[in-house]
Amino acid sequence: MSRLALVSAMHEELAAVLARMPDEHKTVVAGREFWLGHWHGHEVVAVLSRIGKVAAATTTTVLIERFGVNRVVFTGVAGGLAPQVKVGDVVVADALMQHDMDASPLFARHEVPLTGMTRFPADASLRDALLQAAPLALNDVVQSLPRQDWLKIDLEQARVHHGLVISGDRFISQSADSAELQRRLPDALAVEMECAAMAQVCHDYGVPMAAVRTISDRADDAAHVDFPQFIHSIASSYSAAVLDRLLRHLPL
Repeated sequence: MSRLALVSAMHEELAAVLARMPDEHKTVVAGREFWLGHWHGHEVVAVLSRIGKVAAATTTTVLIERFGVNRVVFTGVAGGLAPQVKVGDVVVADALMQHDMDASPLFARHEVPLTGMTRFPADASLRDALLQAAPLALNDVVQSLPRQDWLKIDLEQARVHHGLVISGDRFISQSADSAELQRRLPDALAVEMECAAMAQVCHDYGVPMAAVRTISDRADDAAHVDFPQFIHSIASSYSAAVLDRLLRHLPL
């Protein structure tokens, strides 16, 4: 049987995952808590990625080397970059890139040295499965989440996007920084701090990986919603619903 890694960015998202795993048990490796169990018949390992590219790469390496996972799915939040990507939307990654990788002039900007690659593609079958699961999951959340927990976001208008997601070891919260990323990488939909590193590790090991991100902010100066409340009420609900829909139909 295959073993699937479910990697979360926030404690609230991990808690929502563990609530669906009735037989989970904990193993600690490299200071991280890995939870082994089952969900919809799948053997899964759930864990927090931790924040930043090095931490996420370490977590991914342990998942593969110690726990033998052969598929990796990440859920978390991100800042929206493209104009059409709004707070409350969901982005499924087609490809992942490190926006702060720059070994020029030895290598082209954004190219990961000695790989010849700037973008690491998400696994097509996992990505397509997420794209099928996400709209159904958004509807599940709209139907089940009390309207007072919507934080004044019209979740009925939330959309699912797919495209480039970029990662870097810097929290993007200034309009000038967001505008510079949009200028340099105009097809980037969202920005975060982990998944491109995870994708590189999975590429090195030949392990399929896919990622889905809930848009919590616009990666600029504007504070649209209370971030902790967004994570608690919306992002964790999205993550659990997307994974529930995904695992119902994903082949064992």
